[in-house]
Amino acid sequence: MLFWRKFEDKLAALYIQQKVRGFLHLYNGQEAVLAGALHAMKENDKMITAYRNHVQPIGLGVDPKRIMAELLGKDTGTSRGLGGSMHIFSPEHNFYGGHGIVGGQIPLGAGLAFADKYFERDGVTLTYFGDGAARQGSLHETFNMAINWKLPVVFICENNGYAMGTSVERTANHDDIWKLGLGYEMPCGPVDGMNPVAVAEAMHEAIERARRGDGPTLLDIKTYRYRGHSMSDAQHYRTKQEVEEYKKIDPISQVLDVIKSKKYASEKQIKEWDQEVKDKVAECQKFAEESPFPDKQLLYDVVYEQEDYPFLKHR
Repeated sequence: MLFWRKFEDKLAALYIQQKVRGFLHLYNGQEAVLAGALHAMKENDKMITAYRNHVQPIGLGVDPKRIMAELLGKDTGTSRGLGGSMHIFSPEHNFYGGHGIVGGQIPLGAGLAFADKYFERDGVTLTYFGDGAARQGSLHETFNMAINWKLPVVFICENNGYAMGTSVERTANHDDIWKLGLGYEMPCGPVDGMNPVAVAEAMHEAIERARRGDGPTLLDIKTYRYRGHSMSDAQHYRTKQEVEEYKKIDPISQVLDVIKSKKYASEKQIKEWDQEVKDKVAECQKFAEESPFPDKQLLYDVVYEQEDYPFLKHR
């Protein structure tokens, strides 16, 4: 979680230097949601999410240097610089994006799960979306099909309280997004998204339910993002005091407190971890900045011909 946080912080700095172009949506504060999920997942399980998607593939095993290179538009990136911040992909690591259309990944996640069931593969798809995407009509169509066909999928709402700048309270008659599952008799419930242990326990139960053929689950994971919706967000919709209150329950600080109280590591070891993280992030930056941009010819080749770029056929 510490590496993911520092990785995102470095991307914010590179964005200010105009080395990351377009939009940039950072994950700061939501790390426990991913950490808990990875603890519960197995080798054949898949993940699909929205555009706040830099650290998920890292957690699944993608080289972070290639992630940073992708954000800088470099040829060594996961999609040779063509996807950028919002569209990270790595099917070989069971990560299927990175989607810029709000809620667009929800039916796609059910489709991945349908394929696993159809081909009798032992896999479960974790389908992430935000509280804003929970208001999309495609969610209800997907829920209906997934529960009717008992697809091996876990629907995860990363409920950070705001859809861009619109609070959850303003978008519905209630702010308990997990209750959307009740209309489909889908197992559902809220989860403390600032605690990786709570997330891991809820994820394990939902994933194993799906794996044994009992169908989907909806988890309303209550989390918080410390930065704006994107780097261009002035955050006029919330106070600094609100952000500071959530920082008191920061997932990284919670884990660090446990490490110290249980004496799992010494202060010296903790400082060494901090330095290792800084060094690793610096390696990613060096690799990305020194990598070449793709040849301009690639712009034409991926539109008119793919035979010379077989990796693109998987994307």
